[in-house]
Amino acid sequence: MGCDGGTIPKRHELVKGPKKVEKVDKNAELVAQWNYCTLSQEILRRPIVACELGRLYNKDAIIEFLLDKSSEKALGKAASHIKSIKNVTELRLSDNPAWEGDKGNTKGDKHDDLQRARFICPVVGLEMNGRHRFCFLRCCGCVFSERALKEIKAEVCHTCGAAFQEDDVIVLNGTKEDVETLKRRMEGRRLRSKLGKEQKNPPALRGCSLRSPTKKNQNASPSEDHAFNILTQLEMDLVKFMSKVQNLKAAMATGSNLKLLNSETPAAPHSNITIYEIWGEEDSE
Repeated sequence: MGCDGGTIPKRHELVKGPKKVEKVDKNAELVAQWNYCTLSQEILRRPIVACELGRLYNKDAIIEFLLDKSSEKALGKAASHIKSIKNVTELRLSDNPAWEGDKGNTKGDKHDDLQRARFICPVVGLEMNGRHRFCFLRCCGCVFSERALKEIKAEVCHTCGAAFQEDDVIVLNGTKEDVETLKRRMEGRRLRSKLGKEQKNPPALRGCSLRSPTKKNQNASPSEDHAFNILTQLEMDLVKFMSKVQNLKAAMATGSNLKLLNSETPAAPHSNITIYEIWGEEDSE
């Protein structure tokens, strides 16, 4: 029963039990979220941006990611929802006067002061270190603590005075529930933006090389004149058809009752597409 040298193995050395679950150090996790770029894992340096899900990035890392979306980058999943630089907001952060920054000793070694937060809430002075909830405004990029927004309720930014709505408030490094809520809001904004662009530029007409309206040739033969009139009528029928499609899509987007629209009495005359929109010109008298 003994091993070489006369030792006797214990039970825990022979029988393998369940592996112990490693506990995540919450302090280390907070330091990583609030001091390092989500994409490059480098320490956050100005200019700092945040996405619509409330994650923090270095702006240069986002630009490099957008220019080179390599599938080999494992960290690219953290920014897969960022399609352009317009999907991030540059943050206007307030420096913490108690933060000592880069410390150096006589040997020339440096390290960052991670005991204190680099930034604070400009309204109530709370440190942005993860122990307090912070958020930013999409309209201007100003950053505040959630407590400041709740205690001092206003419809304008406390710093720059820009007007904002509830949809503009993005929680930074929020919980899973916060991220799910922000994701639904992000998808809703992008869908509304897409529908708005499609109404201005109907998909059925994209890529068409329709020219400006041609003037009738005064010296045309009767057969050519007849063909010209038929083509003109077909163009006007196309305009009426596209107006119907546009009104139906608008009704679906707003959730109103769908009804077939009469071509003589359209539901929304102000939103009807004109032949000049198809030709890419403004309507003229």
